[in-house]
Amino acid sequence: MVSGRSLGYFVSLICASVAVMAEVYQEPGEFIKEVYSGNPPTTEKIWITGELKDRVRSILGHDLNVLRLRYWLKDGRSAWILEEIGKERPITTGIVVNNGQIERVKVLIFREVRGWEVRYPFFTDQFDGAVLDSEMMLDRSIDGISGATMSVSAVSRLARLALLLHQYAVVEKG
Repeated sequence: MVSGRSLGYFVSLICASVAVMAEVYQEPGEFIKEVYSGNPPTTEKIWITGELKDRVRSILGHDLNVLRLRYWLKDGRSAWILEEIGKERPITTGIVVNNGQIERVKVLIFREVRGWEVRYPFFTDQFDGAVLDSEMMLDRSIDGISGATMSVSAVSRLARLALLLHQYAVVEKG
């Protein structure tokens, strides 16, 4: 029989081990400050409804499960903090879109056991300059990483999502 004290200890060990698995490379707030040279614009919100909700679902393969997203927009340049599940856990990514093309992709927090290589510039730099084609796909192929297929796919979907959201945000602010 397991006592309440033993169970509590066991649960705390599991929680601690899960917490250790999260690698924070940069806090999201610090990413936004860096993107806007320490002077970020006011936070905006985009509502994920109607046609946008359908288009988001077609990119991600599932609903976003939020009603709205925060973003930052200044002079045609938007910054997004987005999350997507790799294999089992969320990957938090900062993405900057400048005049409709990706300027920067950075993995901010990685929680998976494997696939962490997606954080390195040799991978993320492939997205620089990418745009969406008429079928909401990136205009280029992204080289995968052996053993990180699901993380590569998650970051690629987030890049597509950021480009789509940027289009809507610019029209909304138009």
